[in-house]
Amino acid sequence: MLQTDEINIRNTGKTGRITLTRPDALNAMTYDMCMGIGAALETWNSDPDIAIVVIDAESSRSFCSGGDIADLYKTGLEGNYDYGRKFWADEYRINEKIKNYPKPYIAIMDGIVMGGGVGISAHGSHRIVTENTMFAMPECGIGLVPDVGGNFLLSRAEGSIGEYLAATAARLTASDCIYAGIADCFVPKDDLPELIKSLETNSDVSIIKEFARECVPGDLALNQKTINTHFSKANAVDIIASLEADKDEWETTAAKLMRRNCPLSVACAVEIVRQSREAQTIEDILKIEYRFTYRSMSHGDLIEGIRAQIIDKDRKPNWQTATLEELTQNQINSMLEPLGADELTFQE
Repeated sequence: MLQTDEINIRNTGKTGRITLTRPDALNAMTYDMCMGIGAALETWNSDPDIAIVVIDAESSRSFCSGGDIADLYKTGLEGNYDYGRKFWADEYRINEKIKNYPKPYIAIMDGIVMGGGVGISAHGSHRIVTENTMFAMPECGIGLVPDVGGNFLLSRAEGSIGEYLAATAARLTASDCIYAGIADCFVPKDDLPELIKSLETNSDVSIIKEFARECVPGDLALNQKTINTHFSKANAVDIIASLEADKDEWETTAAKLMRRNCPLSVACAVEIVRQSREAQTIEDILKIEYRFTYRSMSHGDLIEGIRAQIIDKDRKPNWQTATLEELTQNQINSMLEPLGADELTFQE
């Protein structure tokens, strides 16, 4: 159906197959890759000969490290914000399509799963992790917020895990992902070829349970009480104050992770997780996320964050507001208020 240097989309028997093929770029997702996935899902949805969809990647190092932000930065630097806004709107519609897909959607989350990679995997009906899985939503580090519907997952994780992951960009192992409800089962990497072959041959998702194994326990469950203690505070300022008042190693590390991220993003990310808990559908949550991303270049810190972390790599971003404590509630509200005629919509 579609084979380029970036992605391979094809039919294998009754299985729709998607393989990301940019290993040298950690399978970072371009706009064309994203649109290719959306078009394939639309075709397979109405094709009675396709029973299931399986998505994976060529690289064992990375399933998908996020969106390819080179064009976002270039266009934003030129004052052209429409490119980014269209990218996000179209991407979010595909995230919604995956979440609500009527056929089984099996995601092989082997390696790095970040940003846009979360949107094309963790909304699937069957989400498989391996010993190589490393999940994170590090968007606050570049002046963005967790998006691609990620707040549907974060807001429904146990206790205050959502706020913790959004504000710190903490990395999760396979076991952590399962505990947080981001993945469903663990399959050793060496067993993936046989599992995928079985799925392609039989198009029967029940086979997955025969490959599922126990995995090494992670730290997330062990730290649940501590996470709840600090990250349930009223807002990001109170969270950081609680962490920094405690001198234990875990709290010190979490506070440092928050401090290195964009203050405006961190404060808004905490608020978005909480608004998302009250939202009923992924569509509602994607609308909330889009309000921030729509404004992230024109009114936020995204361009500076990409410059400091990705382009110049000096790791010295000059945020518009230097600390969480200096932020005003009005700044947070202005990034998250409805967009009126520009509000994200979904095709019928």
